[in-house]
Amino acid sequence: MTDNNASASPTPVTVIGLGLMGRSLAGAFLKAGHPTTVWNRTASKADLLVAEGARLAPTAGDAVRAGSLTIVCLTDYRAVRELLGASDVDLDGTTLVNLTSGDSAQAREAARWAGERGARYLDGAIMAVPPVIGTADAVILHSGPHQAFEEYESALGALGTVTHLGEDHGLASLYDMAGLTMMWSVLNAWLQGTALLRTAGVDAATYAPFARQMAAGVAEWLPGYAGQIDRGSYPAEVAALETDARAMAHLIEESEALGVNAELPKLFKAMADRAIAAGHGGEQYPVLIEEFTKPAGA
Repeated sequence: MTDNNASASPTPVTVIGLGLMGRSLAGAFLKAGHPTTVWNRTASKADLLVAEGARLAPTAGDAVRAGSLTIVCLTDYRAVRELLGASDVDLDGTTLVNLTSGDSAQAREAARWAGERGARYLDGAIMAVPPVIGTADAVILHSGPHQAFEEYESALGALGTVTHLGEDHGLASLYDMAGLTMMWSVLNAWLQGTALLRTAGVDAATYAPFARQMAAGVAEWLPGYAGQIDRGSYPAEVAALETDARAMAHLIEESEALGVNAELPKLFKAMADRAIAAGHGGEQYPVLIEEFTKPAGA
């Protein structure tokens, strides 16, 4: 069954794994009108979903057989293979969408593993928390065969804003990691600034609007900086890296003088210093991509 025909009945969906996220996924499918089969090792986690109309399958194999689209959300990729590799689970003909968190190598290996068992495989990454699943704010990334994504795009859209990144099964995981890098970097920078300002009696709530303005302003630089990286040319249109490095030194000095942890700005400056030593001091900040693409200690 496909979703391309708007007059077709809603696609039956199976959801395997009913943690907080899995229950939210199944609930979104139910709310969108999809016949939904669920399975979890602890069957009681399905009670509310069953009360809302879901069917609880007695086994994982039965759950997979219930329809042609199976969504998996488990603790890790090993759990996926152990569960779906059991003798009573037949993946042949199934489109398997794995929304389990992992890395790109695991995603590619899972695609190979699933293909050997006759399944079409899409790997995915959920860029959202459980309460927003089923809304446009829930961004869910997919990678793998575009035909498989296109066939079930309408059904998958019940979960949120869905995007297909490309045929490489590892792309969703890579985007997930890249997104987490942005999240933790922004949060850690905000915490560094908050720690500095607290020494002067400024609370986090007072600083937060200014920090948000700064983060939004920096985000505006990204398209231009991306162009420099893709061209491999870093003219100092705004400031040279050696100028930034001097400001980093001031941040380190201020942090240490106030008794605030200076590990984060020291990391910034260590990378900048290496780039400057390599002759890039007169170029713009994105030239640091040359440092980020090297293994640690290289």
